[in-house]
Amino acid sequence: MSRIAVVTGGTRGIGEAISLKLKEKGRFVVANYGGNDAAAKEFSERTGIPVRKWDVGNHEACIESCAAIEAEFGSIDIMVNNAGITRDATMVKMTFEQWDEVIRVDLTGCFNMAKAVFTGMRERKWGRIVNIGSVNGQGGQIGQVNYAAAKSGIHGFTKSLAMEGARHGVTANAIAPGYIGTEMLSTIPENVMEKIVAQIPVGRLGNADEIARGVEFLTSENAGFITGSTLSINGGQHMY
Repeated sequence: MSRIAVVTGGTRGIGEAISLKLKEKGRFVVANYGGNDAAAKEFSERTGIPVRKWDVGNHEACIESCAAIEAEFGSIDIMVNNAGITRDATMVKMTFEQWDEVIRVDLTGCFNMAKAVFTGMRERKWGRIVNIGSVNGQGGQIGQVNYAAAKSGIHGFTKSLAMEGARHGVTANAIAPGYIGTEMLSTIPENVMEKIVAQIPVGRLGNADEIARGVEFLTSENAGFITGSTLSINGGQHMY
């Protein structure tokens, strides 16, 4: 029987690539999305992957939605916490609402989704949780104190969760992507993008499939001895 995977933010960008890669490797995937109904409908029709809409920053919605997925499809074995937003501004200009919304979705969303599935995974003695961090959670970035704080928090959250799951067959790992050529980067001015690429040792942006391959490995049967780790996929930028 196929392992059942949930991918948050799983219908576009990096999330879409992850959903497709896990399906390709034989997992049964359910993709979460938060707002773009038209894009989610197109994705589901094109890929055959079922989609479900809820806000990962809403604790009750996460618990209820995961319970509904398990009632319909079976126990969730793999959780990929990919959903994330940006609300960029320098500290001087950033509002509390911009801070709070990014922390709520990007970091609290990881807690909410892990909370929904962790007990079941421990009871079944098998589970894989992968949380998507960021190179900017490791190295910081001007105008992203909220995003960098959330993504940095993901790395600490992952290590602690890994300790709690290790003896129960449940692994928790993080991936810290560098700059990936997705829609999220489309608003960056060309001259700024040139400066970003110049700082990447391999000399290019990453592509979403490169992140998806990392997720696929960390969620596989062969990755049971890897937990509490952060895999940096960033072209050599900030070699931590």
